[in-house]
Amino acid sequence: MPESSEHRTSAAAPRTSGLRGRAFTLLILATVGSFAGYVLLLPIVPLWATRGGAGELGAGATTSVFMLTTVLTQLAMPWLLEHGGYRWTFAAGALLLAVPTPLFLLTADLGPLLAVSAVRGVGFGMFSVVGAALAARLVPTAEIGRAAGYYGLAVGLPNQLFLFSGVWLALNAGFGPVFWIATVAPVLGAAAAVGVWLTGGSGVGAAERGDPATGGGAHPTGPRLWLALAAPLVVMLALAAASSGIVTFLAIPLERAAWLASAALLGYGTAAVLFRWLAGALNDRAGRPVLLVPAAVAAAVGMALSAWAIWPAGAAWEGPGAAAGFAVVAGATLFGAGFGAAQNDTLVVMFRRSGPGGYGTASAAWNIGYDGGTGAGALALGLLAQSFGYGPAFLSSGLVVVACLPTALLLARRPVRH
Repeated sequence: MPESSEHRTSAAAPRTSGLRGRAFTLLILATVGSFAGYVLLLPIVPLWATRGGAGELGAGATTSVFMLTTVLTQLAMPWLLEHGGYRWTFAAGALLLAVPTPLFLLTADLGPLLAVSAVRGVGFGMFSVVGAALAARLVPTAEIGRAAGYYGLAVGLPNQLFLFSGVWLALNAGFGPVFWIATVAPVLGAAAAVGVWLTGGSGVGAAERGDPATGGGAHPTGPRLWLALAAPLVVMLALAAASSGIVTFLAIPLERAAWLASAALLGYGTAAVLFRWLAGALNDRAGRPVLLVPAAVAAAVGMALSAWAIWPAGAAWEGPGAAAGFAVVAGATLFGAGFGAAQNDTLVVMFRRSGPGGYGTASAAWNIGYDGGTGAGALALGLLAQSFGYGPAFLSSGLVVVACLPTALLLARRPVRH
């Protein structure tokens, strides 16, 4: 197969200087700006839909349509990236997320909201995949774990800052400022992404061109590559599905103790960000995902604690007592720590198994596992909670995490450094 123009150009281009290089710094800025535009509107668009008269089903449909086009786009991203997409898909995706956003201000009718959400989902699907892949491509192999960790910080910080502040701003200053901030932030992200291209290109190194000194050509391709990614994908799917319990449903049985729900979600989010970064540093040092098994155990224990705390929740429930209140915060925080570490370790294992030529496929698989697992988990846990209650639903998600422990153990025992 003839070498693509991207490969020919990159062969003559100097490699960037890793984590301290300008290209990687610009990638982090592009990620923060673009994810800010995504996170801000996660709770806002459904709320805007209810202002237009849509019920809960219609409000939820705005998120469902967004995630559907996101996953469909992620499926196409490996092909796009293999055909020169590393240079332009981040900027294009950020603009697709940003440019349609002001249209929300024109109407709160459900049909237009779904159409705009669909377009924005395409944009998110593009830059979420290429961003993670570039984090690995712009650094030497020995720095991939830390690169994934810093990228995780860039993804996680907007979640911490904007998920709740966006709702507060919309309810106190109006929806207009929120929609405009969610427009400007990804536009700035797109500008930084163009800087990544101009400064460091696509980050293609010798390994992707098949240099024997770097192990190029030793990695699987095609169906064999997807088979190699299956084990870490299973772990990612299991934990992402379980995370829906914390993110989507925890606040519902705690609505009479809103401060407790906020504390639990704050603990979850903070622990996830910190341990995703820590796992990256330890992964590089050890050459294998040393936190993956402890992460799965912590996630399972955290979910069990949360299940115990909310088990008696019902129509007459006034909220948990002191012990159960502590347990729900500790459980959510423990789960966040485990989920954050597992996010980094599964992503790095996928990168190591795919090699530089397969970073795009690895990133797409990981993002599909995250988004698909979250969506499927929300649906399954919703049905379980409706039929049996929140405690049994949370316990079932903890059992799903326990079921993936043997796979996590096999991944953790196998060195992944090349």
